[in-house]
Amino acid sequence: MRIALAIGDAGGVGPELAAKLLAHEDMQGRDVIVVGDATVLQMGAKHAGVTLELPVIATDAVTGDLPSGPVLVDLANCPADRVTLGVSSPETGAASLQNFAAVLRLAHSGIADAVMFTPYNKHSMRLARPSYVDEIGFIDKALSADRSGREFNVLDEVWNARVTSHIPLRKVAETLSTERILNSLRLTAEVMAGAGKPGARIGVAALNPHAGDGRNFGHEDDDIIAPAVEAAVAEGIPAKGPIPSDTVFVRATRGEFDAVLTMYHDQGQIAMKLIGFDRGVTLIAGYGFPIVTPAHGTAFDIAGQGKADLGATLAAARLGTDLAKLNPKRDGTQPLPQGWATEEVGASAMVAE
Repeated sequence: MRIALAIGDAGGVGPELAAKLLAHEDMQGRDVIVVGDATVLQMGAKHAGVTLELPVIATDAVTGDLPSGPVLVDLANCPADRVTLGVSSPETGAASLQNFAAVLRLAHSGIADAVMFTPYNKHSMRLARPSYVDEIGFIDKALSADRSGREFNVLDEVWNARVTSHIPLRKVAETLSTERILNSLRLTAEVMAGAGKPGARIGVAALNPHAGDGRNFGHEDDDIIAPAVEAAVAEGIPAKGPIPSDTVFVRATRGEFDAVLTMYHDQGQIAMKLIGFDRGVTLIAGYGFPIVTPAHGTAFDIAGQGKADLGATLAAARLGTDLAKLNPKRDGTQPLPQGWATEEVGASAMVAE
């Protein structure tokens, strides 16, 4: 299994985490294609207190026949001496976007089996590209995907999927529909099965307090969510809900559910980070290969101090490898397009979930 690892925002803890990961005993002997600026990776190694010596592979020499172990594709796109730690900038955002597009193409071509990135900073990415909304919209454009994926937050205790993600809270209710929730349940069941968890039990979170309390606090739970759950059950998906969101994660961590489907971003994120902040992994699924990253952010406040906790990053690498092993192996590789590591993703609208 080969992981394509994009170095995250150079102003945060991403370079340090990438260096710590590559130096960790679990990664020894693993095949990894690191993509980013060599000076940024060395800066990260200095912050981490580790020494890295990776063979450098030119972009036009990247094929399916790479040497074993970790290698570096140096895009020279963000000189470390121009980086201000702890600050968003269009320079670090542009490098993050380029690194991300490159590793996606490596996996899409079959040269890598999984994609991983250390934390990005959305503000930096939007400074570089105002049309940037979120990772899923970017992936769709980079791969010309015919179906959008979904984000999952993963802990050993429970997985969390969501129906909507990076949209204002005031738009959530109007965005929900029975079909959208049903499709999210189908994808959740599909991804869980692909992760070796067939028949996963899914708890579906309510939107409103007390699941609407018989329409006293809103109609969406009765009119939109409940019919989606009923339809999923009729298709053989073990779903239950809507369940008040202040108890659904309690029930999941006690073993009643394998996954929780939430209606919006923070409804699940708050619970998952309280359960295991230093272990949480974000999985983006639905593109034919796993895309993983630690669930925490760029931690600008501790950038450059060597304090970044490797736990979630290491968990992401392990999950990405495990999921890649479970996915059917693709036959051979496809040639990378000319300029695969420099070509920009189209700047047209990137619609959030």
